[in-house]
Amino acid sequence: MNELLKKEIDLLPENPGCYQMRDVDDKIIYVGKAKNLKKRVSQYFLRSQNGKTARMVMNVHHFTTIITKTEKEALILEMNLIQKHHPQFNILLMDDKHYPYIALHKNIEHPYVSISRNIKDKRCEFFGPFPNSGACYKTLDIINKTFPLRKCRTLKKKSCLYYHMGQCLGPCINHIERKTYDEICNKISDFLKGDNKEIIKILSQKMDEASSKLEFEKALEYKNIIQSILQTSENQVMEFKDKINCDVFSFSTRDFYISISALIVRNGVLTLKKSFVYEIIGEINDFISNIILQYYDSNTLPKQLIVPNDEILNILNGIFTECVVSSPTKGKFFELLNIAKINSLENLNEHFQTARLEDDNLEVLENLGKMLNIKTPYRIELYDNSHLMGSNAVGAMVCFINGEPVKKMYRRYNLDTINTQDDLMSMNYVLTKRFKRLKEENLNYPDLIILDGGMKQLNVAIDVFHNLNLNINAIGLVKNNKHQTEGIVDKTGKIYNIKDNKKLFFLLARMQDEVHRFAISFHKSKRLKNMYSSIFDEVEGIGDGRVKIILEHYPTIEALKMAPVEELEQILPKKIAKDLFNKFHE
Repeated sequence: MNELLKKEIDLLPENPGCYQMRDVDDKIIYVGKAKNLKKRVSQYFLRSQNGKTARMVMNVHHFTTIITKTEKEALILEMNLIQKHHPQFNILLMDDKHYPYIALHKNIEHPYVSISRNIKDKRCEFFGPFPNSGACYKTLDIINKTFPLRKCRTLKKKSCLYYHMGQCLGPCINHIERKTYDEICNKISDFLKGDNKEIIKILSQKMDEASSKLEFEKALEYKNIIQSILQTSENQVMEFKDKINCDVFSFSTRDFYISISALIVRNGVLTLKKSFVYEIIGEINDFISNIILQYYDSNTLPKQLIVPNDEILNILNGIFTECVVSSPTKGKFFELLNIAKINSLENLNEHFQTARLEDDNLEVLENLGKMLNIKTPYRIELYDNSHLMGSNAVGAMVCFINGEPVKKMYRRYNLDTINTQDDLMSMNYVLTKRFKRLKEENLNYPDLIILDGGMKQLNVAIDVFHNLNLNINAIGLVKNNKHQTEGIVDKTGKIYNIKDNKKLFFLLARMQDEVHRFAISFHKSKRLKNMYSSIFDEVEGIGDGRVKIILEHYPTIEALKMAPVEELEQILPKKIAKDLFNKFHE
């Protein structure tokens, strides 16, 4: 421990707050919170540490603190600082999978139902999550065929096919009373909460009506829907009769690792299990509390939250004001805690047995840093360009932290204003735009950038960084005559063979695949949009407004080509619909 650290520890207050561990370059490498700053921070340096904590402590040059009034304020501040600075030793739920929800848009003029992965719209009531997206879309289809809410996102000036099929009330041509909408929304809500009696009654009536009109195909369709609902109900294991909504968290530890498991219970049904395995840094209860807080930054909060002990309860209680947080010692919730505990232990054992790639990433990155004689590159950015003979050219950047992709930090660049057949000019444009902005806005730089084009693109990066007066570590990927990656080259031109270094080779391969995928998908999207535009430009009467309507109904060219002219006439005037149809079938 250096003299600066000793002085800073002596001056620490005994208040609650957040501490920021910083390296020799004053970069934040870890953020934590404490009930007592002096006691908590000093423990890092006065006790022997192991694993990831030991590596973090070795990199600490000094630290700073922010005092808060309460421990709860410190926890919220800790999460905000982590999300802002992305410290390399903090755990981030950077790409937690968003399972689909069914959104009932009921607090608007004309309600409708949709699939949503964003659950923050206060105008909606959300149901889920659905671990099986196929089941989610199937449920939405049942609702749309049974309840006559509007299907169009934007109302047209004339009725559509759904209205004539009896699946829409036709708010485009009729005045619908709010009372009618509320009754339909309540029935949909009841169905999604597990009460299927009303929907089966409605479907049975429609089946009988179709049968009496000798519309046997339609009657069979309603019969199949009823059977599907009954089958789904039979397959659900009802854990509780009182239709509870709760999330249950528990954990297990082994050596320096922790497994946190979450059981998601909706309407009395255990719908989902999630598990996370991490290397522990800091105090366990603080660690778990922070993970739970981050989890609900992007997931819906239930009415009840069950946590494994009173200390976590005391930390979270009062932060989540919209739900009841408890730590039971008996009863049905205690049984759920035990189930979550068993799952966390099983997941931890599986993690050790399979030696997952996540555990190796830090070691691989440390070895890469030693190979290049640079600091461990915890944050890496990769760049790539994509075009078709110079047309629809784009640039792309992907970001990896601790060897894992952080998709919210990806960036896309349009390259319409330059010579897009010149890849080096395109790379110069992208790198200049990216790092000029980072410099002007005083944002964090990556520890390393990787370029696909070997020494040629690397020389472009060297020129860009020289012009911007920046010192950024960069390497290029070296390809053989079969365009296979077999090495990396640094700024001096030194080539490192990585074919025999399997861990590094496969990590760089995954990163390379990701930047290619991201660049190509953006290029294809842009090319498709421009292809659409060129076709629409040749049909008189199709402007921006009608283009938007067409794309809403036909997101691909294949779908639009297959549409009969009668179908197109539902969204376009007859002449324009016919002209568009003829254009596609010339």
